[in-house]
Amino acid sequence: MKRILVIEDDPDIGLSVKYNLERDGDFEATVVRDGVEGIKATISQPPDLILLDLNLPGLDGLEVCRRIRGDATTASIPIIMLTARVEESDTIRGLELGADDYITKPFSVKELVARVRAVIRRSERPEQDADVLTAGDLQVDLAGRRIHVGDTEVALTRKEFDLLVDLMRNRGRVVTRQRLLERVWGYDHPGETRTVDVHVRQLRKKLGAAAGDRVETVVGVGYRFRGTN
Repeated sequence: MKRILVIEDDPDIGLSVKYNLERDGDFEATVVRDGVEGIKATISQPPDLILLDLNLPGLDGLEVCRRIRGDATTASIPIIMLTARVEESDTIRGLELGADDYITKPFSVKELVARVRAVIRRSERPEQDADVLTAGDLQVDLAGRRIHVGDTEVALTRKEFDLLVDLMRNRGRVVTRQRLLERVWGYDHPGETRTVDVHVRQLRKKLGAAAGDRVETVVGVGYRFRGTN
């Protein structure tokens, strides 16, 4: 049974999410109502996934996400943001801080549970090989999940790493945003392709100009990783 931590200040939403997660017996959900308690609960008993409301009193969801990602003991826990905010910048900021996905309120609880399953399934999927992918100065250690550009190690979030690996494994071929959602995020239904765009932008920034420019945008379609070596 997977443990889900729900950080949500609205008691009705928290209760509904908890009920729907637990009804099939696959998840155990704990609900806390503010960011400070959410961080304490995450550290004391790390969950398998966090559902994080952005609009929390006091310590808001963006700061909670930043602190969780900044702690080595909790950095790899999948995070799905729940947001009622209409500002696109808030959502983008959350993804940039390392959130794996977001769901906009009001949301379908069936979709929420489906996304939780998809993110957990993807996070547990074992690597199928243990070699190193290379492209110029870029080296990707699949077994160790480490990235180097030249002699410099680059820290990527889990989704950024998986995205880069998928593109490199399909180098020279155009990969649509929807296919990336399916393979990297685990969705078998239409999703928010903006999630892919934000992660690509962050990936390019972290890799730097030389390596990042290998991830090419194919306008109106998706992305392609350039180069065979």
